[in-house]
Amino acid sequence: MATNPDSDLFEENSADTLPNDHVLDEAEAEQQPHNRFQITSYGADMTVFELTHRLGKDLIIPPAFQRKYVWNKRQASRFIESLLMGLPVPGIFLFKDQKLKKQLLVDGLQRLRTLSFFKNKEFEGKLFDLTDVAEPWAGKTWENLSPEDRDTIEQSVIHATIFQQDYPKEKDRSIYEVFERINTGGMRLSYQEIRACVSFGSFSALLRELNSNARWRAIFGKQSNRLKDEELILRFFALLHKGDEYTKPMREFLDEFLEANREFAEITEGLLKKEFGNTIDVVHSVFGDKAFRIGTSLNAAIYDSVMVGIAKRLRKGLVRDKKALEETYSGLLKNKDYEAAFVRATSDDESVRSRLKIAADAFANVL
Repeated sequence: MATNPDSDLFEENSADTLPNDHVLDEAEAEQQPHNRFQITSYGADMTVFELTHRLGKDLIIPPAFQRKYVWNKRQASRFIESLLMGLPVPGIFLFKDQKLKKQLLVDGLQRLRTLSFFKNKEFEGKLFDLTDVAEPWAGKTWENLSPEDRDTIEQSVIHATIFQQDYPKEKDRSIYEVFERINTGGMRLSYQEIRACVSFGSFSALLRELNSNARWRAIFGKQSNRLKDEELILRFFALLHKGDEYTKPMREFLDEFLEANREFAEITEGLLKKEFGNTIDVVHSVFGDKAFRIGTSLNAAIYDSVMVGIAKRLRKGLVRDKKALEETYSGLLKNKDYEAAFVRATSDDESVRSRLKIAADAFANVL
């Protein structure tokens, strides 16, 4: 690691290490397929003026999960000071989205946000005056910098590396790989964090909205810092609507389902809200806060099959016999075939399809 005392200026995720979520999910450790890509990449030197303009016009899209700004005022001020001093700063990394005709910001969020904040004269709701910097800039805002200093900042050049996937054409999988592997403050992104970056849109916004459902929060617990709770909601929808077509790995199955429905091309937003809301209401009212658990951890395989099974039952009408539903759930957990599908190799094709069928068949008979 570099020993530069100012290196903290350029860390994209400087928050403390986050605790693991208490979810048992073998799919997280599944072997990923080997992929080969043909990538076109090129460099472009952009001025600060151009970058902030493009960010403000949504021509450069910041990743949704990283919308939280993490630099403190000293870090932000010293980045501005570096530009005023004429020092080189790290470049940014952009993915060219061919469909949207926009560029997705892979790395460089804190820098671009800092520039926007300083030009807008506001930092965390207060006046953005430069702090802990050298004279003659100490205490200065954008407005009371000299015209020459403002020009220096706006004409400062930041190098951008822009890439696009040429092959395979049908799936932009390279962007998932880049997001997973790029060093963003030393912490690897979770799969759902990557999806929130790559497949941003109305479906991702819906997942964030549904994640605040009070009964879901009671079951899952406090909100996941790594978006595991949002991933489980996505997993429910994907297996409910496309479970018959499931093939491993689970990661790519969820990637492709979200991308295909980014703007609700195949399924309506209203239907998804109804399916999740009704199902989680029934689950919580019958099984309580401890639903889907073996011991203290929520078991993702029990969760997905029970949720899908109950959602399919609800398509026939309301559940009247809640006692029978509770007994069916207890019986499922004692079913040896079902147990085999939620304990071992839970992301294998056979395990996923087996537990979905067993659970759906069992709940279908509940009045």
